[in-house]
Amino acid sequence: MKWRRTWAVARKEFLHVMRDPRSLTMALATPVLLLILMGYALTLDVNKVPLAVWDQSGTERSRELIGRFVGSRYFSLCFYVNNYADLMQGINQGRVVMGLIVPRDFAQQIGAGRNAAVQLILDGTDSNTATIALGYADVIAQVYAFDFNLEQSRRRGGARLTVPLDVRPRVWYNEDLDSRNYIIPGLIAVIMMVISAMLTSLTVAREWERGTMEQLISTPLKVSELILGKLTPYFAVGAFSVILAMTMGEFLFHVPLRGSVALLLGTSALFLVGSLGMGILISIVTKNQLLANQLAGVATLLPAFLLSGFIYNIANMPQAIQAVTYFVPARYFVAILNGIYLKGVGFEILAGQLVLLVIFAAAMLLLAHWTFHKRLE
Repeated sequence: MKWRRTWAVARKEFLHVMRDPRSLTMALATPVLLLILMGYALTLDVNKVPLAVWDQSGTERSRELIGRFVGSRYFSLCFYVNNYADLMQGINQGRVVMGLIVPRDFAQQIGAGRNAAVQLILDGTDSNTATIALGYADVIAQVYAFDFNLEQSRRRGGARLTVPLDVRPRVWYNEDLDSRNYIIPGLIAVIMMVISAMLTSLTVAREWERGTMEQLISTPLKVSELILGKLTPYFAVGAFSVILAMTMGEFLFHVPLRGSVALLLGTSALFLVGSLGMGILISIVTKNQLLANQLAGVATLLPAFLLSGFIYNIANMPQAIQAVTYFVPARYFVAILNGIYLKGVGFEILAGQLVLLVIFAAAMLLLAHWTFHKRLE
């Protein structure tokens, strides 16, 4: 392989990228736009759950319980209701997610030392939000009950109440439990996978459609020189997009980067080579720009978004789907990004995922070389 011929192909592709504002805009602006939109819009946190209250008791005790809900950051009181019909209307209109109903005899029941039933009605349309909101409400109710029993015991001069099990949770790596710290690194992996594959998926197909591929075939240019030359400019563009996305994560979203920057850039470059190689492979197989673009989108976006563990926990998927995720390279890169960003781990921990990324990159390049060589014969 001669580097002079490789550079000639790379220079040709560089000129094409610079003269094609649409491709250049897609490569640079699309990652920024996706990161801003999804970084702010996509969140797994459940805060300020819209709440409606029907206080049938109207006592100091009931207002104290309602105050526990309103005073927490997890619930937001929208309005009071006086009947079930108004509550159901609020839920059906999407104005509230939860309804809290305090019975008339609430104060009398707890004052007499008996259990008082408090009703919660939830909109289960979004099962994830409903489940988390129900957990918040259960904790608030338990804390209220314990504080009330403690107060009653002190007033009666009884024995001091103690908690049989004192759980003191300590969260590592993401102390504030902010889902953005987990989402932004995963978004970088998804964006890299999609953009790089879609960019290079048009390169070889464009040559076939314009009739210039026959000229390249007739030259002494080797297959490896052609593929490497076509990858070089898009690798530079992709690397710039990666650095831009990491800069936005640091200064715009304030995602902590606890690990090695050099390791982060190195693994990103490795994943970028594999994604670019996949795009080249798709372009060689299809020989059509429209088909290549569509196939690249299907082969990268859906697996990277759904099967990488970026949003959905792989352990909760069916066994058959879990087996498929092992063939999704974004799964390993997402794990690497989370390890470097949040945990600050190094090569000794991430070696297994790095080896799999090396296999992915090598396999894509070798398949592209072998497939294009078959087309030359």
